[in-house]
Amino acid sequence: MAEMSPLRRRMTEDMTVRNLSPATQRSYLHAVSKFSRYFGRSPDRLGLEDVRAFQVHLVSTGISWPALNQTVCALRFFYGVTLGHGEIPERIPYARAPRKLPVVLNADEVVGFLEAVPGLKTRAALTTAYAAGLRASEAVGLKVADIDSVRMVIRVEHGKGGKDRFVMLSAQLLGILRTYWRLTRPSHWLFPGRDETKPIDVQVLHSACRSACAAAGLAKRVTVHTLRHSFATHLLENGTDIRIIQVLLGHANLSSTTLYTRVSNGLIRRTQSPLDRLTLEVVPPA
Repeated sequence: MAEMSPLRRRMTEDMTVRNLSPATQRSYLHAVSKFSRYFGRSPDRLGLEDVRAFQVHLVSTGISWPALNQTVCALRFFYGVTLGHGEIPERIPYARAPRKLPVVLNADEVVGFLEAVPGLKTRAALTTAYAAGLRASEAVGLKVADIDSVRMVIRVEHGKGGKDRFVMLSAQLLGILRTYWRLTRPSHWLFPGRDETKPIDVQVLHSACRSACAAAGLAKRVTVHTLRHSFATHLLENGTDIRIIQVLLGHANLSSTTLYTRVSNGLIRRTQSPLDRLTLEVVPPA
């Protein structure tokens, strides 16, 4: 379009002043030209609603998320710098790539995986991670005193965001941990490292996961977080209220999900861990 030429020159000058690379300049010019051609009008005569309609069109064509965001960058530059409409760029949102669904093990896979974990300590630690939906850092940070067999809860200190929380103590997990304790006698850290004054290194759990995954013949990539995802999914499938799962995982967001944090410890204690539905051996074969 003839109308595009002065704008193209202005935009090119603006990009050169800001030291944008030649490749980026070509990309931006191409995106703005495509925007103009789509509506058959000069881009300085198009507004925010047109930008949004163009974004919807691009999504419908199956454009990749990086390419879509490259177009957003170009249009934000064009409106904010070349046209000087400083209020518009912030109103042109970047696209967020859809989150991939997490890998989840079924019940048989959980049993096969945990029974394939080498070593009593790592097997007990990973079993605890699944039974209580713990992050890797939370599992290795457990102390012997955090296991409350009277109230049947586990205290998780300094979870994500520095928040403490309680999770249910599975009856089967308690039996496993008692067997583990009788055989290893940890004094402070529930899962101590080689230096007993420090907890086991989280990388030890990651390594154990890789070994167990291979030994169990699982095609899925299994990490400690996979066990956490499986814990949450199995609870949801068993009918547990999503608000309880939110609290058990420590995902409470006080700004938007206040009700999710208001679940009593009584409800938590009465929530059955999915581990209680499984049968597995805690002590590795000699």
